[in-house]
Amino acid sequence: MVLDNLGSSLRSTINDLRGKSRLSEEDIEDIVREIQRSLIQADVDISLVQELSDSIETRALEEEPPAGTSARDWVLRIVYEELVGLVGDSTEIPLEGQTIMLAGLYGSGKTTTAAKMAWWFSKKGLRPAIVQTDTDRPGAYDQAKQMAANAEVDFYGDPDEEDPVAIAREGLAETADADVRIVDTAGRDGLNEDLIDQIERIEGEVTPDRNLLVLDAAMGQGAKEQAQEFESAIGVDGVVITKLDGTAKGGGALAAVNETESTIAFLGTGETVKDIERFEPSSFVSRLLGMGDLKQLTERVERAMEETQAEDEDWDPEDILDGQFTLKDMQKQMEAMNKMGPLGQVMDMIPGLGGGMMDQLPDDAMDMTEERMQDFGVIMDSMTDEELENPRVIGASRVGRIARGSGKPEARIQELLEQHKMMERALKQFQGMGDGDMERMMQQMQGGGGPGGMGGGGPGGMGGGGNPFG
Repeated sequence: MVLDNLGSSLRSTINDLRGKSRLSEEDIEDIVREIQRSLIQADVDISLVQELSDSIETRALEEEPPAGTSARDWVLRIVYEELVGLVGDSTEIPLEGQTIMLAGLYGSGKTTTAAKMAWWFSKKGLRPAIVQTDTDRPGAYDQAKQMAANAEVDFYGDPDEEDPVAIAREGLAETADADVRIVDTAGRDGLNEDLIDQIERIEGEVTPDRNLLVLDAAMGQGAKEQAQEFESAIGVDGVVITKLDGTAKGGGALAAVNETESTIAFLGTGETVKDIERFEPSSFVSRLLGMGDLKQLTERVERAMEETQAEDEDWDPEDILDGQFTLKDMQKQMEAMNKMGPLGQVMDMIPGLGGGMMDQLPDDAMDMTEERMQDFGVIMDSMTDEELENPRVIGASRVGRIARGSGKPEARIQELLEQHKMMERALKQFQGMGDGDMERMMQQMQGGGGPGGMGGGGPGGMGGGGNPFG
């Protein structure tokens, strides 16, 4: 989860209000002080922190919460709305034919971002292509070509051509059949006349529909000055913030971009081409506050299931609810889980499981869980088709053989078999449910306050793609 420290700190502060029906001025002062500390640690500009905390304090003191709303839920709603305002809007990215030019300094992640964006557009049903025009950085062509191959998208570059404008011209001609052309440009250690001149010449050749600036999240508040400089030089239609998975300064970058009156288009959250997401303020803040993000989760689940089924046309996930749940089904489900991204990110999107619950787990809990799942995968690869289809045939002698073949201890194999039995029992309960039972269960999960509910704690439910308080 991006900005883990900020999220856990904010959640901890708000959760201190549990059980309180009304707030005193002292309570609110304590809350505001903790929120200020959390935002400053995330490298948000001091003046912005003061403005935000003043607004939270004023609203908490003066506005009357709706009847039946707890003090915690009311403060959560105020903090949510103010944070959404702080990080600003999302850049409009239509799902149609277009040319996008990327700009940014050395090390910002432009080439990786080009491949990630191309992959994202391909999953939306469009045909993208990458045009690599960086003739300055050694290895830029090879990196871009490999990243495009990883994303399984069209690519054009010319390692023998020294003029980036000529490459851009030829690249557009060679990728004319693509719906979306993403033009990657060179960078520099700083924005100088040479870089501005080169970008302006490329822009004149490709006439992009939008220019996106790529910024490293580690810049923190420095993102503001860089965004302003590029805006003055070439015009910026939106920003991509990269490397949000590994910095505590991401809060500063997010807030700084909004200060420049720019908007954020995408977030880079990892190293692979799949580690990208559209920036949606409501979803982003919902996850930060532990309220989940059903829209992002649903997209990842559907995409992972489609990819897994495409690799094995004989396997249909819907059959699980009709027939017997086998180890092969479990194996395919785990393959789909791996395609959804790091387990911690996925957990953060599940209302009631991310956020506060994640804060209570040991730091290495997710790593241990992922290691366990990897072991399960290796073990199942060592099983016969008969064993995968009918795990009941696996006795002591077969466990020994599977242990030798997989290199995993017998205890881990027994653990896998127990896990399968638990999942099988759970699925049988689902199979016995009628539509009314399922509907009641979903309502309970979304309510947040009902018995056994999983809600994210906010009035109105557990958060999704839009305002969870709407």
